[in-house]
Amino acid sequence: MNKYVSTRNKNISVSASAAVLSGQASDGGLFVPEDIENLKLDYHEVISSGDFKEMAKVIWNHFFDDYGRDVIAELVERSYTGKFSSDKLTPLVKVGDDYVLELYHGPTSAFKDVALSALPNLLTKARDMNEVTDTILILTATSGDTGSAAMAGFSGVPGTGIVVFYPEGGTSETQRLQMVTDAGSNTAACAIRGNFDDAQNGVKKIFREIDHPSEGVSLSSANSINIGRLVPQIVYYYSAYKQLLDMGEIADGDKVDFVVPTGNFGDIMAGYFAYRMGLPIRQLICASNKNDVLTEFLNSGHYNRKREFFKTTSPSMDILISSNLERLLYYVCGEENTAKYMKQLEAQGEYTISSSELAEIKGIFTGLCASDDEGRAAIRKTFEEEHYLMDTHTSIAWSCLGKYKKKDGVPKVVLSTASPYKFCSSVLEALGLELTGSDKTDMEACYEYTKAPIPKGLAGIWERPVLHSDVIDPSDMKQYVIDKSAQK
Repeated sequence: MNKYVSTRNKNISVSASAAVLSGQASDGGLFVPEDIENLKLDYHEVISSGDFKEMAKVIWNHFFDDYGRDVIAELVERSYTGKFSSDKLTPLVKVGDDYVLELYHGPTSAFKDVALSALPNLLTKARDMNEVTDTILILTATSGDTGSAAMAGFSGVPGTGIVVFYPEGGTSETQRLQMVTDAGSNTAACAIRGNFDDAQNGVKKIFREIDHPSEGVSLSSANSINIGRLVPQIVYYYSAYKQLLDMGEIADGDKVDFVVPTGNFGDIMAGYFAYRMGLPIRQLICASNKNDVLTEFLNSGHYNRKREFFKTTSPSMDILISSNLERLLYYVCGEENTAKYMKQLEAQGEYTISSSELAEIKGIFTGLCASDDEGRAAIRKTFEEEHYLMDTHTSIAWSCLGKYKKKDGVPKVVLSTASPYKFCSSVLEALGLELTGSDKTDMEACYEYTKAPIPKGLAGIWERPVLHSDVIDPSDMKQYVIDKSAQK
């Protein structure tokens, strides 16, 4: 049976279900499978199993082996049946000579839906398996998409509640409205006066300081620090490979490059797990915006969060502390060095890995970045030449693809993380059209110009009443959680 250990101390060891239930290790580390070599799996076993849901069953069983196959089958069906607008869940589209993996066909039109449709089911089952009777209060920091997807996933789920913290003015208006209009009786969204890193640090601090914010309430996380968030994302890398095979674009065994727009390193870490499991991946290209802390790290080995923070048109990537990078460090650097680097990051705001550790990381990862202007140019050019509309995060990855591109016959897949309508004002501006001054009318204008369909979940968002209007300082987050927990 798989053992999950803290990235900072292997002696903290739990079952898969307990790792999902806890969200984060007691020492502040993240839970990972102890030995990644045990995760080796013939990729044919996955891609030959059937559609997305059948592949998910194989992978979930591989990681969450204490749940049992019948339970996993039930949880997968419950997570995905009837929730996505595409039968393939994450369809692959050819755009020019390259490919886009569309991850935004779920309830909130973002890639987070793939994992956050699953996590509530994994977590509530883990609660029963571990004989926990407490209400599970989910704490989540979001730079935009996680919040609405988590609220949608946990809304009305028995035995759970969720509090989402997001940076005031740090999301698109559409993202904000998705959160503050959520009508779940067990959901809450709260803005903080700060950026995403302030929200994320505040949530981590709460986990370190309190286990039970009130009697009968335990804490867990829906961020990608929770291994239950990360594992479902592995599936779409296999799905992309299977779709390339089915389209006749590759032969069995051919390698593929993936270009991933990411700030918190979770989406691309799922790709690393797929690679280490045995999926034929040549390179994982980490695409960053102007907040290019990951680009610097992947090129130099130096991680430095002591830098200016920029608000960009790709706000979900406006992050300077990439939590999931710690999981990669564990597998490359070992637990002792990982703990050392994390202490340095907390105390000094920076750390530098060794040259040999960097060389190993560079064997699979490439770090590139693109500016807002480059992203805008990518949106306009791709629409004009291919009549394909992408959002501001996908366009950063597309621009990075142009910088990386090698004419070597290896297919290159860009992960598209959100519908363009979640950032319609920025998209409209990129297309060279005048902004109307309203996200609602910008959305309508974007549709009139492009005829790209507006997702159902976004079309009526403007008419919904605002139900969550709290704004607090980061220093007040702990008390806010205590107060909310007492209401559960």
